[in-house]
Amino acid sequence: MIKEVSGDIMLSKAQTIAHGVAPFDHFENGLALSLRQDYPSMVKDFRHWCHQSNPQPGHLWMWGGADGKRIVNLLTQEPPQGHGHSGHPGAATLSNVAHALRELKKVIKQEGLTSVAIPRLATGVGKLQWEDVKTLIEEQLADCGADIYLYTNFVKGQAAAE
Repeated sequence: MIKEVSGDIMLSKAQTIAHGVAPFDHFENGLALSLRQDYPSMVKDFRHWCHQSNPQPGHLWMWGGADGKRIVNLLTQEPPQGHGHSGHPGAATLSNVAHALRELKKVIKQEGLTSVAIPRLATGVGKLQWEDVKTLIEEQLADCGADIYLYTNFVKGQAAAE
């Protein structure tokens, strides 16, 4: 089931939050920044993983917190350009989003995830159009076996009616 909701995704009761990032992302904007503030060890682990694996866009990396929350980092954007990956992340592509969503669907089934909260993926820093991304989410995750909560309207400090 896919349900559009309004609220603050950081207050989600979903088992997992999935969001878009770039390989070697610095988590400096939007939801990524909020996740960095709440889960600094996730960012440290993500950076370590990136240096060990040199991941490519279209894949994902999942992290589990001590509180039981899982964060799925969908690699929807191109990596930062510059020496040592120090630049700003590149734009997202619909191809990267589609590949990452297919990976997410596999993880949902393999891990037995029951609920996933997703923001307006790849539409901020990623610069994609929401209607295009929403169509991909519906195509890829409609039959994934988990409740998918699309946070289409951000309302700070308000829990969504999931």
